[in-house]
Parts: sequence; structure tokens; C-alpha cells
Amino acid sequence: MLLLAGCRELPRYFASDTTIARAGGNELRMRDVRSVVPKGLSGDDSVAFMKLYVDRWIVKQLKLEEAERLFSSSAGDIDKMVEEYRQALLIRELDQHYVDQSIDTLITEEEIAAYYNSHKADFKLDRTIVKGRIVQFAAGYRQASKLKTLMASKAKTQQQDFSDICEKNNFTVSDFRSQWIDFPEFLSYLPTLRSQNYDSVLGTTSVQEMRDSHWRYYFQIDAVMRVGEPIPLERLRRNIRRILYNQRKSDIIRQHDEALLHRAEEEGEVKIFGGRRMLTDDASAEPAPYEENQAKR
Repeated sequence: MLLLAGCRELPRYFASDTTIARAGGNELRMRDVRSVVPKGLSGDDSVAFMKLYVDRWIVKQLKLEEAERLFSSSAGDIDKMVEEYRQALLIRELDQHYVDQSIDTLITEEEIAAYYNSHKADFKLDRTIVKGRIVQFAAGYRQASKLKTLMASKAKTQQQDFSDICEKNNFTVSDFRSQWIDFPEFLSYLPTLRSQNYDSVLGTTSVQEMRDSHWRYYFQIDAVMRVGEPIPLERLRRNIRRILYNQRKSDIIRQHDEALLHRAEEEGEVKIFGGRRMLTDDASAEPAPYEENQAKR
């Protein structure tokens, strides 16, 4: 470490193959760390990086040495788990290779709607959701009644007048008419208490009002969907897209598995032995191949 601390230019000490540290019966050499050092690192930063890396390497070697000593009796199980993990990684890489080659990532709205309609019974709301709008304005605003009338109107001109007034007076408008929102979240924009039940406000589409010490709130709930009703498609679109993608992915992997097995059987690389004979009392019997029609899938 003293040697490293005296080095201030990265290329200088990385050009050698000096032994940096020794622990747990292993050595850390300069060539082992060349590939992990960030590009452009030099001076004090390089010294700090090297010290941290060496410290971690030493601790790792000491822990491995202790683990080998404590768990030597289970080394076989660990090796088996490592091999199983290695095989799983290789198979996953292979599956992903064929998926990347073949999958069609374009999922149309028609496919999403078709899946939703055929599985609608599986998608049930576990909470009440609403669409609506809230406007917050000062308690002393003199044209409050006009604002309420405009808000309740279905005429485009009056809705524009409502928007203009809100913008001119810098009123806070929370508009959820184009999206479903959880009812408790909608209530969070109003002066409500968590301990109180507000289901009664769901019974009308008229403009309703709440107040606190400084503000008045007009709100209007245009649509309600309650617990147990089907979840709206617009809330499920992303999930269904993911489901359809995963289905395509699974189909590609299954088709590749079947093709791989079929090709191996045709080329004689696979032989399935008679498992039923191996389960009989005659343990000395030689395993016999299934007949061709039994071996095929």
C-alpha cells in the first residue's frame, strides 16, 4: 500500500505486474485489477480507488477461507447448487437468444381489447374509483355562485368561461375527468377527515361543495365504479400488454424446446429408456428402450 500511495500516475504502476496483496492463500496482482479501474482515473482518485478495491478483496478472501473451514462438510451441496445455477443461467441465455430473434413486440389495441373481453371476470376492482373535477378558490370570492353554475353546465361555451375564470383568478383545478382515480386519492384534494366516511358524495353527478377556514371547494364526480365491478380497460392496458408479451415469449421457448427435442430424436441423440420396467421388482433387468411410438411426444 505504501508503494501504491507513492504512485500518482495510473499508467505508471499499471504497467507492472506487481503483487498488491496476499490473503487466504491467494494473491492479488496488478493485472487482476486493470480491467476494473475506471477509465481516466489518475492521481489521488486512483490511489483511493485502489485502496478500497484491495480492502474489499482482502475481506472477501478472508471470508471465503473461513467459509471453507466452517462448511467443508457441505461443500458438495454448494458445488451442486453452483452447477445448477450455472446451468439455469445458460438455459436462460439460450431462451432469451431465441426470443430476441423471433418475438414480435407489436401488440395491437385489438389484441389487448380481445384479451380483456375474454378475461374480464378475472379483473375485479378492490376499491372504488371515480372520474371528476375539483376547483379550489378563496372563501371570499364574490362570484362563487356563477362559478358553480358554469362548472355544472354541459355547454362548451360555459365550460370555456369556467376555465377562463379559473385561469384569470389562479384557482387550483384538479381535473380527473379523462382518467380513473382511486376515490381516497380524489378525497385527498378536499378538506376531508380520514376517520369519516364520504360514500354519500358518490350518489350524484351534481356540483358539490366543501369548505375549510380559508378555502371553498367545488367538486363534481362524473363517474363511479365500485368494488367488485370489472377494472376498466384503460387501467389494465399496460398489464395486458405485458401478459401478451410474456405469452409470446413462452410460446417461442416452447416451440424451440419441441423443435430441439424432435431434431435430437431424429438424429438419434436421445434415447428414452423403459421407466416402467425399471420400477418392477426385477431390479436386475436391463433398461429397454420404449417403442418408437412411445418415445415420440
